[in-house]
Amino acid sequence: MSLTGSATLESTIRYRDRFKEQAGENHFRNEQQLWLSSIGIGTYLGNADDATDARYAEAVVRAVELGANVIDTAANYRFQRSERSIGKALTALTNTKGFAREEILICTKGGYLPFDGAPPRDVRGYIEDTFVRPGIARLEDFVSGSHCMTPGYLQNQLEQSLRNMQLECVDVYYIHNPESQLGAVSEAEFYSRLRAAFERLEQNVAQGKTKMYGVATWNGFRVSPEAAGYHSLPRMVETAREVGGESHGFRFIQLPFNLAMPEALVLRNQIVDEMEVSTLEAAAALGVTVVSSASILQGRVAHDLPETVREPLGSLATDALTAIQFVRSTPGITTALVGMSSREHVEENLQLVRVEPAHADDYRRVFGEE
Repeated sequence: MSLTGSATLESTIRYRDRFKEQAGENHFRNEQQLWLSSIGIGTYLGNADDATDARYAEAVVRAVELGANVIDTAANYRFQRSERSIGKALTALTNTKGFAREEILICTKGGYLPFDGAPPRDVRGYIEDTFVRPGIARLEDFVSGSHCMTPGYLQNQLEQSLRNMQLECVDVYYIHNPESQLGAVSEAEFYSRLRAAFERLEQNVAQGKTKMYGVATWNGFRVSPEAAGYHSLPRMVETAREVGGESHGFRFIQLPFNLAMPEALVLRNQIVDEMEVSTLEAAAALGVTVVSSASILQGRVAHDLPETVREPLGSLATDALTAIQFVRSTPGITTALVGMSSREHVEENLQLVRVEPAHADDYRRVFGEE
């Protein structure tokens, strides 16, 4: 039986208020008429086995218990196992832990081949059996043999994700790394494909299968306009307006942001009202919420941080906490996603729920600004 509903303002206020005695000021942020935690749980890494599944399910439950109500996953994460682990966690949270589905923002992605439980021996055979013969997609729709964003394919993947997580509606559905297409098609063809994808996602918003949608990128918003994989956020928003009107559902983007990858803040690669602005500034102007991935870059920015970074961010107990604090303190970023595959990771990282994000003056000192 699927969980009904989606995140709501009233229920996320109730979730926020559960932590009013212990949460630091500004841990929860009001975005898209929802209250969202400044730290969310990601589910990308880990072995494709039952033990990791169980640890992820426990980690998701613990994250929600400790003040993180943003859960992020994708169909291809651990060959659909991460989505299924989230489904088990949501059942536990709603059946035995006293939380409501409507208190939690659940985000997933489609675009890459998901496989099923484990990688197949014959990838081409998997594509033909799973997608081509049933008429979901053509073989030539898969760019580099692994990425597809046709309407039929995205529809199939969204419905699969809903089954995996035992949901009737996902809050945010991202097209996963759409820049993958730009290595194979022209810019004009890319935006034609994106428009078709947005049209289908708008239909799913109307049908209540997703509340909002967006794009989850790796390079698209981090490169100059001259780069082959560049994304124009204003053009994406205008495309969404063309197919969905002013109340369109394109409301979220996800991109990597961390101490080693600050481009969304410092690179002025978007044009809004004839002004060059950063992606974070463009998103704010266009009513798009930004969620960061790779907040500690799989641990690579979680050690040997200099005191010039540690001190302005609060001289926290570990460099990992400092790296997360940097991201959640960045103006324009609503939620810093952190991969947490065990209860221990969750309990360590969510110590930050009780800590206020860095003050703007202290944050600027990280960049050597007074």
